[in-house]
Amino acid sequence: MKPSNRFIRPLLLLAGFALAGGCSILPKAEPSNVYRLPTNQVPASAGTAVSWSLRLASPQASEVLNSPKIAVIPQGNLFSSYAASRWSDPAPVLLRNRLLDGFAQDGRVRLLSVADSNLQADLELGGQLQAFQTEYQGTAATVVIRLDALLVRGFDQRILASRRFEVRQPLSDVKVPAVVDGFGRAGDRLTAEVVAWTLEQGQRFATPAPD
Repeated sequence: MKPSNRFIRPLLLLAGFALAGGCSILPKAEPSNVYRLPTNQVPASAGTAVSWSLRLASPQASEVLNSPKIAVIPQGNLFSSYAASRWSDPAPVLLRNRLLDGFAQDGRVRLLSVADSNLQADLELGGQLQAFQTEYQGTAATVVIRLDALLVRGFDQRILASRRFEVRQPLSDVKVPAVVDGFGRAGDRLTAEVVAWTLEQGQRFATPAPD
């Protein structure tokens, strides 16, 4: 026995009104402001260009940091993130790209690539990103970036040098745009230190890859 049309038609009309009105039982997604990591242009180095090539790998990171969320430790050991705000990329990729830009601005390492490209290089810079967050001590807030950098030989991945870099940038304003600016200043300082160290170590260890 077929259902009567007089019951089906009202149901179809109700379904159509629900769809037209955009009705949904799912919660609405919270809108997010997407931030890039700010950078400052710096003059190219007057030093001599090097002959070796460098590949940059995104540093390894914990699940909390390997995310586009802007991490914050409001107290103790509690990780959180800023509401309705995120980075344009996960933190390790942000830092990798900032370092790549720093080497390009410096100008002495002209043969640059990233690990994703699978291009061969004499040296590779990677490591472990231990901190990329805002930390509170009482009401005082500080951006903290900590990188355990590794410089390895490209053709056999032998570790040639390692060093911990840590930058702390105090914040006078804790609104998200000011926090992002603080990350930018901290990133600039860390990049300058990593570029200088990599060039020093690279001149010591870099040799052309075997045929």
